Amino acid sequence: MEIQVLPEPNYPVSPEQFIGRKTPSEAFTLALQQGLAAGRISSFAVLGDWGIGKSSLLLKFAAICSDPKYGILPVLVPVSTDYGDYRRFAESLLDGLAEALAATSSLTTRLRTEVRNWKLKRVSMGGFTLDREAQRFFLSSGSTLLRHALGEAWKRFFLPAQISGAMFFLDDLDNFATSVAQDVARTLRDQFQWLGINRMNYSVCFSARSDYFSAIRSFAEPAVRFYTKFYLEPFLEEETTEYAEAAFRTHEKLHGLLRWLYEKTLGHPYFLAFICRELLACTQGSVPKSPEHLWPHVFQ
Repeated sequence: MEIQVLPEPNYPVSPEQFIGRKTPSEAFTLALQQGLAAGRISSFAVLGDWGIGKSSLLLKFAAICSDPKYGILPVLVPVSTDYGDYRRFAESLLDGLAEALAATSSLTTRLRTEVRNWKLKRVSMGGFTLDREAQRFFLSSGSTLLRHALGEAWKRFFLPAQISGAMFFLDDLDNFATSVAQDVARTLRDQFQWLGINRMNYSVCFSARSDYFSAIRSFAEPAVRFYTKFYLEPFLEEETTEYAEAAFRTHEKLHGLLRWLYEKTLGHPYFLAFICRELLACTQGSVPKSPEHLWPHVFQ
């Protein structure tokens, strides 16, 4: 079935309208298969500049995870700039997990009810309790909260429902402002590596700027090599062609337009979507005979 795209530069592309990125999609799928065979799913970092398609690729990866043959629960969590500390961040991950579990068809009615009850204001931890409305705790408290709750969820929900694992998709991790941007990635690495060692198939896939790891000098450093990294570049000419054909819904009469589009955008997904949207608006959905004549309007 041919893909039809409605160009909209200000929103991520839905997995059904996803174009290009064949290499990272295939690499992600292979890593997922290998991780399931080994009993430990890899974690990933999607890195690139603004508008390059990081959020769209995260949604595509999440759709791959949700394929029944993999049985991986995708948990989508946008990272907000208003997280005051790691504990609030950990709480948002747990809230996202509870919502994803409650929505999955793998759970029985009884387990689904338990999930809703599990999403409580207080989390019991051994001999004491952390109140979610209490004053802030240090970083380690957020780490302990997340480790405890994920371990509990694995026993109570994942094993009975025979769910193979969960992957947390964290869009724009660099929105989490810390003195050292990579601190969050380091902490997540420590936690999710521990979970994997203890046979709990949780993993992370986050997006961030292309220079996210630049402050870490050695790429052999554990926080760097823990993540399988995808550095996104602009579309190749072939991907630009595929996108334009899907946007204008034709393979014909596009030769001149394709060359013109690539010259104007150099394959940058945001500008490609923006210009295609404006051209379609100017021509009421048809292929422009002379896009250069419409360029002043688009540029304005």
